[in-house]
Amino acid sequence: MACVTNVIEILCLFILFVVVASRPDTGKNFDVRTYGAKGDGITDSANAFMKAWKDACAQSGSSRIYIPRETFYMSDVSFKGPCKGKIVFFLSGTLLSPVNANKFKQEAWIDFQYVDNLVISGGGTIDGQGSHSWSSNMNDCGAGAMNRRRTPNMKFHSVTNSSLIGLKSLNSKSEHLSIYRVDHFNITGVNITAPGNSPNTDGIKIGHSKNMKIWDSHIGTGDDCIAILSGNSNFDIHNITCGPGHGISVGSLGRNKEEKNVEGFRVRDTVFTGTSDGIRLKTWESSVSEITVSQLLYENIQMVDVKYPINIEQNYCPCPPCPKLGDSHVQIRNVTLKNIWGTSRNKVAVKMHCSKTFPCKDIQLIDINITHNGPGGPATALCENVRGSARGKMVPPSCFK
Repeated sequence: MACVTNVIEILCLFILFVVVASRPDTGKNFDVRTYGAKGDGITDSANAFMKAWKDACAQSGSSRIYIPRETFYMSDVSFKGPCKGKIVFFLSGTLLSPVNANKFKQEAWIDFQYVDNLVISGGGTIDGQGSHSWSSNMNDCGAGAMNRRRTPNMKFHSVTNSSLIGLKSLNSKSEHLSIYRVDHFNITGVNITAPGNSPNTDGIKIGHSKNMKIWDSHIGTGDDCIAILSGNSNFDIHNITCGPGHGISVGSLGRNKEEKNVEGFRVRDTVFTGTSDGIRLKTWESSVSEITVSQLLYENIQMVDVKYPINIEQNYCPCPPCPKLGDSHVQIRNVTLKNIWGTSRNKVAVKMHCSKTFPCKDIQLIDINITHNGPGGPATALCENVRGSARGKMVPPSCFK
């Protein structure tokens, strides 16, 4: 009988071992408070955060950096890889930036570099406290404008196979999320906010990246909700509410010699409310680079009181007067705009001002219904140096010849 009892005990222990061993590895937890971070909104916790990152980055398997529901003041930090395992940066509290950008020693307030398998989640808030910087940047065309310190709230450089989920970004000094050379990067459930008159506060600015998805997010700032710059490919952007701001823009492009093509992205199921632009492609006239913008699809887009709902401008010049040295050398082609509807503040609801030297090609308009009820009569369309086709409902009437 004792032998049977021993066998049962051994069997139970074996089953318990199998169950425990089969549980998923939840990883090690790194609470920033154990490294000296103070959630009082006053004490600089930057060193504590970087120490927590260093230990988490050295951890094999998965690890979690935990920021609780408190307010942490933090000067600029740099979280660098490569790391040994996956990292979850779990922010449930609020991070406060220094008010004065001149105190920063790097290009961004919170900087992630050379990291694979990073997840930022927790539903927390990063507050850039940018109003002081906005006042110094109001005249963006003045002397020394390019030399002013402008720090994004958060920057991702050479980050792969990663996600940003549920973050709130407030009042950045410059763009909220700066993204450069990322691959397979997902952004969802973010809420990005700055006043409509805050300069250079783009929501998400992206360069030289590929395989990105951005969805189920609200962006309202003083500049582009999403800015797609040189060298980007294979994007899927959907279920975005944009406003205030300057819409979702490709560009500006063509100003610098080292620029690369932009190709293969979709913007769909999106609403623009009270923005200066909705769908916008902008290239510098007298551009120095010959690149191509192609394979773009805009589908199921609503415009609510948008100044320029559809705007292709290949004579971009933000600081006139600009010397006319030649046409834009950026080729725009294979662009489809399908099921676009709503209201325009401007009589010219569809404006396509393309390059004379490199005319826009293969522009397709399908089921456009944008109305204008203000002074000047019904909505109109303007075409210059553009070749394309139109079918389905067409308000305003197509300007294609």
